[in-house]
Amino acid sequence: MSKPKKTVIEYRNYELPLNFPILLLTGDRWHISDVKSGKLHFHNCLEIGICHSDSGMIEFDNDPVPFNEGDMTFISRNVPHTTYSTKGQASLWSYIFLQPDEMLKGDFGGASPYANVFEDMMQNSQIIINRKEYPEIYFLLRAIMEELEKKEMNYQLSVKGLLLALFMKLMRIYDATNDKKQDDKEVHENAIVIAPALDYIKENYMFNFPIEDLADMCHLSQTHFRRVFGEIMNTSPLCYLNTTRILQSCILLRTTEESILAISERVGFRSVSSYNRHFSEIMGTQPSEWRHRMAKVDKSSILEYTGWMQAQNLTEPQK
Repeated sequence: MSKPKKTVIEYRNYELPLNFPILLLTGDRWHISDVKSGKLHFHNCLEIGICHSDSGMIEFDNDPVPFNEGDMTFISRNVPHTTYSTKGQASLWSYIFLQPDEMLKGDFGGASPYANVFEDMMQNSQIIINRKEYPEIYFLLRAIMEELEKKEMNYQLSVKGLLLALFMKLMRIYDATNDKKQDDKEVHENAIVIAPALDYIKENYMFNFPIEDLADMCHLSQTHFRRVFGEIMNTSPLCYLNTTRILQSCILLRTTEESILAISERVGFRSVSSYNRHFSEIMGTQPSEWRHRMAKVDKSSILEYTGWMQAQNLTEPQK
């Protein structure tokens, strides 16, 4: 008997604008093909979508869920998925990619009411709802997209206010549909097994810690953890940690006047020589040269990195 075909999972890292981490993709170019992809993907940010036409499937692991015109999707980072249209169709979508914890910093923090619901929703959401059933959410989402498209006076403030209202309503839906499940399990069944390690690195990249700790968080042996991590991320845990540190240092290089040495220490490197070496390997240049070059780069662009961090071309018909 032949072995079942193994699911291929791809990681896509999108570097959003620093001071306003949200990106709108809309227009006639964003059609989804009817060809099913041979792999799932997950992001480093929340994905929100509106289906404007036709129908198809969103597949979470081996769990296909149908979508139709008027459906809205909210998919957390670390949740593998793929989207394809019904045979003979090419559904039209609009997408928003964002970092809600940064956009709404202070509104849903640890001390705020129902912060646990917000955090759980950010980790485990794979919500698909229709505009006929939830017209108020559709209205808020369309209003956010219109503000992001027109970029009129104080649009950032307007977007934040609309997002706050949107997430309050989403939290109520999420809490109502997951109330009975939360006592039984903390992580959604479709969340990848290494998600705890990715989350820990995201929050603690600046510290030194043994890779064995990451394996323990995922309830895997070290050998199995390294193998699974490599299969999903196409890199080792240590390389992923160092890449995370380098990307965080890029933010400091762009937004502060701190010295290269100070930045290297802040992101967790023990020596500036080690930092320079890893920076050159990942970014293709030295930190000082990169800082000078990026001073003139449009901050609204998506940065695409080489190797495993390279974001897939967003203009592809297959999402």
